[in-house]
Amino acid sequence: MDAIDTAGERVEQLSKQLLRLVEAAETRLRRIDEAETLTPTLPGGWSRKQVMGHLIDSASNNHQRFVRAALQPSLEFPGYDQSENVRVQVPQDADWSLLVSLWATYNRYLAHIIAHLPASKLGTVCRIGSGEAVTLGFLASDYLTHLVHHLRQVGAADSN
Repeated sequence: MDAIDTAGERVEQLSKQLLRLVEAAETRLRRIDEAETLTPTLPGGWSRKQVMGHLIDSASNNHQRFVRAALQPSLEFPGYDQSENVRVQVPQDADWSLLVSLWATYNRYLAHIIAHLPASKLGTVCRIGSGEAVTLGFLASDYLTHLVHHLRQVGAADSN
């Protein structure tokens, strides 16, 4: 098996992992009462609604990163100010079911995109803001790691 076949299998696995994660988390998220979504998950932290707003931002940013990196020899992408983005978008005032639906649908589409990333482009060098250069393959994998971290915060993913 050559490196391209292995890389292609890796994105296919990432895509399947993302779909499984979304299916399980969406069910749990829909069970959370609207009132519970307003209080911080940790003292001084974001509410569940704010975390979901951040995860929608993350899906949106990574959508652009994945597609642009697949189309270019390298990617320079602006940094991301998570606190200011959450402040400006005011997810705290949005309907919980809207946030969950948008997040779940967007991530299903991202799973489709990840599954179709060209294996030959997974090594594309990407720089986000002032961060260290990483590859497109790393960005796709790290997206899932980031997602799991935040889903655990809101009680929508296993903590192991």
